[in-house]
Formats: sequence, structure tokens, C-alpha cells
Amino acid sequence: MPLFVVGTPIGNLEDLSVRALRTLREVDAIACEDTRTTLKLLSHFEIRKPVIAFFEHSTRRRFEELLDRLRKGDSIALVSEAGTPAVSDPGCTLVAAALEAGVPVHPIPGPSAVTAAASVSGFPVDRFVFEGFLPRKPGKRRKALRALREESRTLIFYESPHRIVETLEDMLAELGDRRITIARELTKVHEELLRTTLARALDRWRETEPRGEFTLVVESLLTN
Repeated sequence: MPLFVVGTPIGNLEDLSVRALRTLREVDAIACEDTRTTLKLLSHFEIRKPVIAFFEHSTRRRFEELLDRLRKGDSIALVSEAGTPAVSDPGCTLVAAALEAGVPVHPIPGPSAVTAAASVSGFPVDRFVFEGFLPRKPGKRRKALRALREESRTLIFYESPHRIVETLEDMLAELGDRRITIARELTKVHEELLRTTLARALDRWRETEPRGEFTLVVESLLTN
């Protein structure tokens, strides 16, 4: 009956915890954002369990199927494509529905790009604001950044390689030339940590084809 929210590696498979590994081996089924990624993980650890796709555009039928299985007594592990489920992740809707239905929900803590990047940023992270992915449309993105201009806490964002240059341009325009720590491909073979300024980061990525997933940690107004 329980729903286990299981943190999985964001790159390095050695980051999967012993508890997470045991949970994945013991549950009746695994609900995941990307079956291809999850099957690779399970194959690496020689785990054979039914895998059920559950992502942002899953049908209502799939949603009800998972809830019905939980109500009937099945145990299900929820995993995201990488990292901790429900954090900037569609799994949050399943967690909320399970809690509403009275299904026990248990966290199995694990890797998170947010905390990993925060820990090596060099900025104060006793308090921070996590914004996830900024809006794709330029106008809405600029508006969202403008609302954070006076924020006194460190700012953390996710960004894709396709929009990193545009996002850095908008950050520079709306926030000014603050310091930033860019964490790219965290825990993977080509991991890169760059502590610089927004202007210098923009010059760097204009000249280099951006690849991989980015986590951006921007200093606060007070730090600046």
C-alpha cells in the first residue's frame, strides 16, 4: 500500500543509497518519469520489476491505475528521470493524490541537483529560493526575474542547454552583473563547476555550444 518517493542518481550510479536500492527491489512496481532511464538504472543493479510510465502528460486513466493499485495494497516506488521526485517534477501530483486518498507516503532521500549545486556554490544557502525552470517565453521569463530583483536570498534555477544563453542574457538585464555558480552535468563524467559573473558566463556560453543540464546558483542582492 505505501508509496515510496525514491531519490535516484542524477548522474553517477554510485550515488544510489543502500536503502533506495533495497526499496526498489522490494516494491511491487515502479512508477517513473522516463522508462528508458529507469530501465537502465534497474538493469545496472539487476532489478526486475514492472515499470509504469508516469509523466507530465500521462492520462487520467494511468493516474487512476496507480492510485487503484495503492488502494488495493500494492507498494509502488516513484522515481523521476534523475534526482528526487516531486521537486520540479510531475510526480508531485501523484504524491498529493496518494496523501488525499489516505495512502502512506514515505521519502527515501537521495541525490538532488538543487542541494548539490547549493553546497558547492560558495554563496550563503542557509536560506535560498529555488525557482526550478524559468518560463520559456522571453516576456514571462523577464517578468519572473524582475520579481526576484530585490530578493535577499540566494537564487537557484534549472536550465536546459537550448535556453541557457537567453536565460543568462535576461538575468544580466534584470538582475545586474552578479556572481553566479554554474553547475553543469553534476556527478557525470563531464561535470563542470564555474564560479564567475553573469557577464563572463554569458561570454563563455555564447562562444561554446552548450551541452548538458545546468543548475544556476545566483548570489542574492545582500551578498552583492
